[in-house]
Parts: sequence; structure tokens; C-alpha cells
Amino acid sequence: QVQLVESGGGLVQPGGSLRLSCAASGSISRIYYMGWYRQAPGKQRELVVDMTSSGNTNYADSVKGRFTISRDNAKNTLYLQMNSLNPEDTAIYYCKAVVTTMLGATGDYWGQGTQVTVSS
Repeated sequence: QVQLVESGGGLVQPGGSLRLSCAASGSISRIYYMGWYRQAPGKQRELVVDMTSSGNTNYADSVKGRFTISRDNAKNTLYLQMNSLNPEDTAIYYCKAVVTTMLGATGDYWGQGTQVTVSS
């Protein structure tokens, strides 16, 4: 079994910053892909940014220049540094990983989400 646990969300004023973390644990043989997604009230879940195992990244246009993804492979942890936050960034942020387990099964795993609220 694989678990993803996000942390770092909260309430921040417009223009502020937050850093999200996503720690992967469990029966992990290899992580191929990790990414951050978000879902605002009444909207579909959307990609924020992702990163392949080779380090290639793909940012949504709405966050380019403001958000930065990084990964600590030794800790199986993904980070999202969010700067210049605005109210439109308010959403639940989810971490996703594509993992091959020790038993050789490959699948998609999601965290439980962390709330980010940008408001004055």
C-alpha cells in the first residue's frame, strides 16, 4: 500500500506565500511521476504542475512564474512553493503520484488534499 500525505495549506493574504509538502510512504519501489492538482468550489480538478522522474516539469499557465515544484527523491517528498498568491488560487490542493510497488504493481495514488485559502 502507498500513502500520500499533504501538508502546508492554510489561510494567507493576497500576495503571500505558502509551501506545500507531499510525503509518499509505504511499499514503494519506484515513483515515476508526481504532481500537484487543485479543485476550487464548483470547478473540476485541474493540473497545477507536475514532474516526471527525469525532472521535466509542466506548469499550468495560471501559475507560471509564481509557483515552483521541487522533489526530494531521498525522502520521496514533493514540494510546491507558491508565491504571489491571489484569491483565484483558493482551492483544495491534491498530490498525485504514479508508483510501482514492491509487488510490481503500478498505479495512481492521491493524497487527501490540503486547503489553501487566499483572502484578506
